[in-house]
Amino acid sequence: MDPFSLETPLGTVAALRTPPARRPADGPRVLALHGWLDNAASFLPIAPHLPGLDLVALDLPGHGCSAHLPHGADYSFPGSVNAVLDAADALGWEHFVLLGHSMGAGIASLLAASCPERVSRLVVIEALGALAEEPARTAERMRDAISAARALRGKQLRTFPDLAVAARARMAGGQRVGSRLEEDAARLLVERGTRPVDGGYCWSSDPRLMLPTFLRPTEAQIRDLVAAITCPTLALFADPAQPYLPDALRRERAALLPDGRLVVMEGGHHLHMEQPEAVAATIGEFLRG
Repeated sequence: MDPFSLETPLGTVAALRTPPARRPADGPRVLALHGWLDNAASFLPIAPHLPGLDLVALDLPGHGCSAHLPHGADYSFPGSVNAVLDAADALGWEHFVLLGHSMGAGIASLLAASCPERVSRLVVIEALGALAEEPARTAERMRDAISAARALRGKQLRTFPDLAVAARARMAGGQRVGSRLEEDAARLLVERGTRPVDGGYCWSSDPRLMLPTFLRPTEAQIRDLVAAITCPTLALFADPAQPYLPDALRRERAALLPDGRLVVMEGGHHLHMEQPEAVAATIGEFLRG
């Protein structure tokens, strides 16, 4: 995939795109949205197995090579929805397919529900909707978010002597949150997600992405937005399920889709990176349907 960038109202959005020679004039236009603390390189393994597409994988704001949001701005799902729409507008794409993984799948879900006229099909991997919160924890969550944001100021970024050490740190971080990541996949993400500094490398992502979310929707709100996704939707999940979205819950959400298909396959959270051929075959069949 070829690197390029888009100028948007929120700043520069970096991206990767199918090379012109492999980009059909009449093929589906697909915007790919990566997971939390990942970047556009998340879609490098699967891209060669998705021929006939004009695939654009974005670095969401604050991730990879994209600009960080200005001081005082908040990395929220609604803000990310607008960032994706701005990128689509910069591409000149009025209608497109959305392909999202994890956090990117949550953002894609919100966009498909709120702007059905823009999204022709939706493919979500390892998420559908958003992470829910109990109403009784609303004030507690807000307090935690504000406290963490104030404490973050002035903290120094960790420096890694080389990319191999950074890749191992990325793998260890995934394991702590139940998201196993193979070394080859971690290396791809790290190569795009770091920048050189004195003494080695540090993460290029905005440290504010590590802050707790200020406000999360309730499960009832999430079910309402999932039921509002009217375009054909493929929900692809790994087995075993992630702790944040147990199998029973993800099946309940998928059942709310007016035109949805649920596929569960054995593997880890980064299915599309570690089993790209199998995942691409499922996606290709869905897009041809």
